Amino acid sequence: MASDQNFVNLVMDQIKNPGEIIAKKMFGEYGIYADEKLFALICDNKLFIKPTIAGREFIGNVIEAPPYEGAKISFLIEEKIEDSNWLSELIRISLKELPAPKPKKKK
Repeated sequence: MASDQNFVNLVMDQIKNPGEIIAKKMFGEYGIYADEKLFALICDNKLFIKPTIAGREFIGNVIEAPPYEGAKISFLIEEKIEDSNWLSELIRISLKELPAPKPKKKK
């Protein structure tokens, strides 16, 4: 089931983070990027954040699930999506740990 644009808009409106935050449509679902660094997926109207050590410590009682069949485990964020400060802080500390995007190969 593809994610609803209204849910994507809700998530994007909650993120208060320095840098450019964008959602890119991918196979009916969405990748969420900060300055070209993929940090989250929205699949089936659920928010999945890439796992990090600092993110795990910040969340505390982490719910983990794959965003889609065959995917790596991510942090499933359900109850705190509408808490803008909490979500923005989770993303801020997670981005520090996530690797920079690989340079794109020239064709």
